[in-house]
Amino acid sequence: MTSEQEKQQNPTLASTSVRRKQKSGDQKIKGPTLSTSTSSFEALDPHDPQLNHLASLMFSKTADWISSELESTSDEYKLIQQMNKATACKYSDMQQITGNISKGVNQLNFKYQELQPYLDQIDQIDESVERLYQAAIKLENYSRRLENKFKELEKRNCD
Repeated sequence: MTSEQEKQQNPTLASTSVRRKQKSGDQKIKGPTLSTSTSSFEALDPHDPQLNHLASLMFSKTADWISSELESTSDEYKLIQQMNKATACKYSDMQQITGNISKGVNQLNFKYQELQPYLDQIDQIDESVERLYQAAIKLENYSRRLENKFKELEKRNCD
């Protein structure tokens, strides 16, 4: 391969040889040069078409990547927005349910307060029945003892 063919296939090799020629000062250089500015674009200098193509491809791919990233971020924000709406709806439902439960509890408390005198009467009746039951047990025990004494007295009198 000749050096010209190598330079055409490998742009780095070509720019290296250009730099060598610049340093040696042999001739005035026309063609691609390295710029010390932040932009490598010089309006009047011709550029390497392969380098231009690669740069355009790089910028195109970078633009596609940035666009995809922005779209992905936008989609994530939309998803978060949907999740927030669903959560707000759930919280609204839970608030309504809690309100209904609270009303129900208040109604039950009110009814309980209305029934409290009757419940107190039931408790008093229950206590009275318990006392009456205890009295009945005592009375039964007393009547058994009397009966047993009566039987003993009858036996004594019969003997």
